[in-house]
Amino acid sequence: MEGALTLCQDVYKIGGIGTIPVGRVETGVLKPGMVVTFAPVNVTTEVKSVEMHREALSEALPGDNVGFNVRNLSVKDVCHDNVAGDSKSASPMEAAGFTAQVIIWNHPGQVSAGYAPVLDCHTAHVACKFAELKEKIDRLSGKKLEDGPKFLKCGDAAIVDTVPG
Repeated sequence: MEGALTLCQDVYKIGGIGTIPVGRVETGVLKPGMVVTFAPVNVTTEVKSVEMHREALSEALPGDNVGFNVRNLSVKDVCHDNVAGDSKSASPMEAAGFTAQVIIWNHPGQVSAGYAPVLDCHTAHVACKFAELKEKIDRLSGKKLEDGPKFLKCGDAAIVDTVPG
């Protein structure tokens, strides 16, 4: 598996089989026998089998929605918003921060550095803080309009540095 990342949409316990995380392969290839790490819980396990629509797969590719049986893992060890990645080449980890392109919608006032929205990223809902408003951009072209704006208002698009929590 080369850099496989799978987003867990749900986790099931199936009697006689075990724990089955279910999700979409976003990058790389997910195969039986691989060792994966779940983030942000930092739990590592081996993939015993991979299935799509109740048929066993030798590998799952980007875009495939699959269930995969994992060894020695309880359904309580991982949850629906975790990410599973290849422990050898793409071990996922919690981000200390990231740069995002945002558009302000349905906000009654001004947004400035320190604003803390809840962001949706795939299946996760994470409270984040806008640490810095880097630049205001044109919504359609993406061209820079202003460096380091003091605030944003409804309809503005911007590049912002964010930090979780």
